[in-house]
Amino acid sequence: MTNFRKTIGALGERLAQTKLVADGYTIIETNWRCQAGEMDIIARHGVEWIFIEVKTRTSTKYGSPEDSVDQRKQTRLARIAECYLDDQQLDAPWRIDMVAVEFDSSRTLQRITHHIDIVGW
Repeated sequence: MTNFRKTIGALGERLAQTKLVADGYTIIETNWRCQAGEMDIIARHGVEWIFIEVKTRTSTKYGSPEDSVDQRKQTRLARIAECYLDDQQLDAPWRIDMVAVEFDSSRTLQRITHHIDIVGW
């Protein structure tokens, strides 16, 4: 991954965290890893555990951020969430969300969209 992609991805994750906190979420973990992969953000909202994938784009050349979270990716995210719940010995309601972050070609923020409960969409 290029330095630019890492930098823009990290910026997207920070912006997503800021939005989530402003919307009443509590950030528990960031960039949590297990055998199944990495979860960008793990948060709480009320009694629910929220597992959040952040997708940041600077162009729609390869589609929108939402286009990248296909059924295969959703399945992988669910495995990571289950790994976390097992690891922490949690038996609580949970869901998988996605935050889409888009910049234009001059790196100006265009939108941040929080999609709730994305599995099966």
